[in-house]
Amino acid sequence: MRQSQLFTKTRREAPSDEVSKNAILLTRAGFVHKEMAGVYSYLPLGLRVIKKIENIIREEMNAIGGQELELTALQDKTLWEKTGRWSDEVVDVWFKTRDDNYGLGFTHEEPLTQIMTEHISSYRDLPVYVYQFQTKFRNEARAKSGIMRGREFLMKDLYSFSRSVEEHEEFYNKVKGAYEKVFERAGIGDRTYFTTASGGSFGDKSHEFQCVSEAGEDTIYITDKNKKEAINKEIGSEGVEKKAVEVGNIFPLGTKFSEALELCFKDEEGNKKPVIMGSYGIGVSRLMGVIAEVFSDERGLIWNKEVSPFQVHLLAMSRTVLDKAEEVYKKLVSSGVEVLYDDRDLRAGEKFADADLIGIPTRVVVGNKYKESGKLEVKERTEEESKEMTLEEFNAKFI
Repeated sequence: MRQSQLFTKTRREAPSDEVSKNAILLTRAGFVHKEMAGVYSYLPLGLRVIKKIENIIREEMNAIGGQELELTALQDKTLWEKTGRWSDEVVDVWFKTRDDNYGLGFTHEEPLTQIMTEHISSYRDLPVYVYQFQTKFRNEARAKSGIMRGREFLMKDLYSFSRSVEEHEEFYNKVKGAYEKVFERAGIGDRTYFTTASGGSFGDKSHEFQCVSEAGEDTIYITDKNKKEAINKEIGSEGVEKKAVEVGNIFPLGTKFSEALELCFKDEEGNKKPVIMGSYGIGVSRLMGVIAEVFSDERGLIWNKEVSPFQVHLLAMSRTVLDKAEEVYKKLVSSGVEVLYDDRDLRAGEKFADADLIGIPTRVVVGNKYKESGKLEVKERTEEESKEMTLEEFNAKFI
């Protein structure tokens, strides 16, 4: 993509109404636009990051047998009344219509369980694992952490339907492993802990994936650093204390929803039994915010290769090398490299500053040296020094 055609512009100054690092950097770099507290639009660069994160999650969910679907955001209160979760005393984050008959979904256990009553009746129909990527709505009172805590946000929610506790636990552990792969690929695996927490309205206990960050609103106690295990402050005071951000959670639901909504199956002996359920969430937009929060410096964002909006940021240093830069751009694109090509008529210093702010992992500069010796200046965002190499050498290393 040619940067001259990208309608978004970078900003030198931090937005006056933002306090969180992720929101400041993502706004300055042109990734998001704030509509109101806790509500952000995703601009072209930001949407590319969101889609990269989605694809990582999708690949790992499909690998453990997940089937993707998409449910409605608008919810009928009669369904939620059956489980007692329509009441504001039970769930205080609903966005509801004026007549109190409909709401915007904050999670989807109820509607999906209702759907499954039409498709599950026998043990032969189980197990079933389904997931979706969908915008959720929660009337958060503390929407001050940029895209890490939103009133409108993108979430991946997976639900499992099993015949027995043993079958459920087997899949539960598969999800744990899949989540660990997701966070590793997203770049935060070494700082994310499998954390035991209260189950809240879902049951006695649940598990969270907590990413250590000073911007975190949660407090965890690390009990085993090597195994990446911790407990949430709400259930203990034991271990090394750290601030953290919850990036994922998994809940054993038991039969709470299947019994309330009459989701049952007949076993091999013909006995009627309630389906055992589980719920597994990852905040996609929150994960993007966490990455921006923990992987950044005084110059800007630092994306890893799997989630970066582009793989390479190509900079033409002057008008005199535009023809050469065009050649490099076309060759890289034809080789399958995702390139943001800065072909704008700006000073070199402005281009370097924007490249650091946007944070694409590899910067390639076409300057006078390329005209003279065929050497590109290649610099990784995480390194201070650049290296000289030919286009062929770069392709051999990069592709």
